[in-house]
Amino acid sequence: MARPTDRRPRGDSSLRRRVAVRRPKRTFLVFCEGTKTEPDYLTALKQEPAVRDSASVDIRIDQNVSGAVPLTLVKAAAEARDRNSQEQGEIDEVWCLFDVEWPKNHPNLREARAMAETSEVRLAISNPCFELWLALHFENRTAWLDNDAAGRLRRDHDNSLGKRLDGLKYMPRRADAAERARALTKKHAGDGTEFPHDNPSSGMHLFLEAIETNG
Repeated sequence: MARPTDRRPRGDSSLRRRVAVRRPKRTFLVFCEGTKTEPDYLTALKQEPAVRDSASVDIRIDQNVSGAVPLTLVKAAAEARDRNSQEQGEIDEVWCLFDVEWPKNHPNLREARAMAETSEVRLAISNPCFELWLALHFENRTAWLDNDAAGRLRRDHDNSLGKRLDGLKYMPRRADAAERARALTKKHAGDGTEFPHDNPSSGMHLFLEAIETNG
C-alpha cells in the first residue's frame, strides 16, 4: 500500500510565490513664484533618498508661469488640475509655492487662497518670503520681519551672494525647519493672528509632509 504523502495541493496559497506590489508613483505638479531659489530647493529635494527611492513621488516643476503673482499662479494651477481631471491624467496633487511679501503685500492674496481651496490646489505660502523658510533650517524665528531681513538671515547661514541655492546645505536640516514652521503655525493660531498677518510663517512643511508620506 502506498504511503500517504504530505505534499500539499499545488494550488495551496502557502506555496504561491509572493510578488512584491509596487505602489504607483504619486505625481506632484508644482507652480513656483520664484524662478531660481524655489526650483533649486525642489531640485535638491527630488534627489533626496527619502523622496527619490520611495517609488511613490515624482515632482514636476512647471516654470511657465514662474515669477507671476499668487493669483496668476493659482489660476494656472487650477486650469492644470481641471485639464488633468478631464483627460484622466496622472497628476495626483497640484501645488503653488508663493510669498506674501513685506513691507508691501502681493495683491489679491485672499482671493488666491479662496480660489485654491475651491479648485483643490494646495498651497505652501511663506510669509514674508521663501527666505524665511530657508532660515528656519538653521534657527527659530518668531519676530516679525520683512523681505530684506529674511534675506539677511538666509545669507548669514549659507553665505549666498544671489538667488541661487545650494540645496545640499539645507536637505539634512529640513526636518528641523518643518518642526519650527509647525510651531509658528500653532503660535499664530493661539494668538489669533490670521493670514496674511501671520508673519513669520511658512507652509512648506505641509509640502514636505505630502511628498515624504508613502501612503
